[in-house]
Amino acid sequence: MAEFSTPTTAQEFAENFAQLKPNMSRNEALYESSRCLFCFDAPCITACPSGIDIPQFIRQINSGNVTGSARTIYEANYFGNACGKVCPTEVLCEGACVYNLQDVKPIEIGRLQSYATTQAIAENKKLFAPGLANGKRVAVIGAGPAGISAACELRALGYEVVVYEAKAQPSGLTLYGVAPYKITNEEALAEMAYLQGQFGYEVRYHAPITGRDDLAALEAEYDAIFLGIGLGHTSALGLPGEDRANCVGAVEFIEALRQRQAGTPVGRMVVVLGGGNTAMDAASEAARLGAENVVLAYRRGKDEMGAYHFEYDLAKGVGVRGLFNVAPLEILGDDYVTGVRFIRTAVADGRVQEVPGTEFTQPCDMVIKATGQAKQTHFLHHIPGLELDNRGRIVADAVGQTTNPQYFASGDARNGGAEVVNAAAEAKVAARGIHAFLSK
Repeated sequence: MAEFSTPTTAQEFAENFAQLKPNMSRNEALYESSRCLFCFDAPCITACPSGIDIPQFIRQINSGNVTGSARTIYEANYFGNACGKVCPTEVLCEGACVYNLQDVKPIEIGRLQSYATTQAIAENKKLFAPGLANGKRVAVIGAGPAGISAACELRALGYEVVVYEAKAQPSGLTLYGVAPYKITNEEALAEMAYLQGQFGYEVRYHAPITGRDDLAALEAEYDAIFLGIGLGHTSALGLPGEDRANCVGAVEFIEALRQRQAGTPVGRMVVVLGGGNTAMDAASEAARLGAENVVLAYRRGKDEMGAYHFEYDLAKGVGVRGLFNVAPLEILGDDYVTGVRFIRTAVADGRVQEVPGTEFTQPCDMVIKATGQAKQTHFLHHIPGLELDNRGRIVADAVGQTTNPQYFASGDARNGGAEVVNAAAEAKVAARGIHAFLSK
């Protein structure tokens, strides 16, 4: 049986998973906001998928109007607090900051955003209220960033909204799928409670919608249905030995970590398969949990990884080692993983090719597959007339209406897997699309 290592105390876990973007003090926020140039044609706004008026909310912080700042943020993005922490600001708003052209540190927009919204949540500031009831009802499937954002916007437009969530808690990706050094469980859930208190939508937990009978009941009871179902489990690789104990999907590993925290088991020698941002999170988390040796294995070169460079640097910073141009052939072991058999690869004309005679074994006692998430097509096939594209994504128009007019969609099930901010922004558009459809 594999010998696993775990942090010994909650204190050690807290130290290893300290927040990358800790909350600012008032003095820090006033100083940082004073650095902003308040650009007229602010490139940071253009770089934000939700179009937050960033110079405006920073100016409001600097003038002492923190509540007004929170309102500016939330009017554009209902996940304003979470996005301040989990967004890849380094390549979005902060990456577009004009200070980068002068080799000056960009404004810490994400932390300022979290500062204003954290204060609003802590003080339970009443910023919004449901719109005048219009007598129509909308069902939302999924209480993640897309579903909750749609619920907020629909309530503001006067709809009765019931959210159906299969799990025990809301927030989707921000609670179950983001590394805990980016946002804590308490922070994610506090924002969800705040939004529900503001808008008054209903959430039914442990309420999975699984088949045609469930969907038919919703179609009869509600005027429209919003799909915010996200993606499914980690995709299988089809490798021999993939069913070995201690071979887990990255999505499932991260979800267990968010729920179990200090009690999460991890191998002493871990191989992470993949080159995306989820792979970086899983590798970094394994190292922070106490793994002695973490190897990130990718079939292409380092510069061809899908992950952001800062995410790879973060993983390297805690001791993760990269192994590039290798493809897994087999996961070794009897009952438990003992290693991965690889073959070296070369890239020609953009295609990965195996190099004959270059097989080798990388010993390990745990494999984490960060190889993408499966689309939930088994569920979507129960919706009459719903069209999927050749990659299993929901086909929808510019306002999120699917090929079944009663259904609207946004988030990962529609875009194939993007950021929390994308799901939140798309959902607001879809909610307005529902309003236009039902107002005809």
